[in-house]
Amino acid sequence: MHDHRFEYLLRLADNALVLAQRLSEWCGKGPVLEEDMALTNVALDLIGQSRQWLAYAGEVDPAGRDEDTLAFLRDAHEFRNLLLVEQPNGTYADTIARQFYFDTWHFLLLRGLLGSSDSRIGAIAEKSQKEAAYHARRSADLVVRLGEGTELSRTMIQASLDGLWTYTGEMFALDPVAAAMARAGIAPLPAALQSPWINHVRSVFDEAGLTMPSSEAWMQQGGVRGVHTEHLGYLLAEMQFLQRAYPGAQW
Repeated sequence: MHDHRFEYLLRLADNALVLAQRLSEWCGKGPVLEEDMALTNVALDLIGQSRQWLAYAGEVDPAGRDEDTLAFLRDAHEFRNLLLVEQPNGTYADTIARQFYFDTWHFLLLRGLLGSSDSRIGAIAEKSQKEAAYHARRSADLVVRLGEGTELSRTMIQASLDGLWTYTGEMFALDPVAAAMARAGIAPLPAALQSPWINHVRSVFDEAGLTMPSSEAWMQQGGVRGVHTEHLGYLLAEMQFLQRAYPGAQW
């Protein structure tokens, strides 16, 4: 159980950390100033959440690593984030589609963690859920705005949602770590989040006038086991450069 808890905390932390790094790449490059600032603020929220999860993970890490070591000195195969969050930013439509899928799931997960038998996890979830609720509303609203906008914006957001759909199934997959957390009352079963996620996503698609991909589509797997796309290695090379180039540096 001890190792399972550590692995689960890494999943929570790595999702937030990797997605924050992706969103930070938009800083100074947003399509409009307001959106540039908004994406950066969401990234900052996720960094704050990741730090809380990593701090707790460090306390139960069998290897005794602290939050900075876990963030900056693990290799790609040691990261436990969903494949979805490591996908490149691409166009603005790609970024919003990725955010929408993740934000909806993230809010539902954090809500499910509020009643965790681990009071520390419950406390972090309670604080993080407030930010996640805003993120979910914001990304859903933007999907609707793009879907109801011009022919070009509608075509682009539809293509982005279709392209990233294959990465959504991993959010609901059961494995030994998730099963152990559910048995201990620490976290909900992943499958318990699927129906409310599907229902909300479908309602947003309908409001935006978009076509929802097939629920029977083939889904990518592997991120939570440390099997990642090539994109994560490049992301970590940039994120971890200073700590690896100047070990132990402080400022």
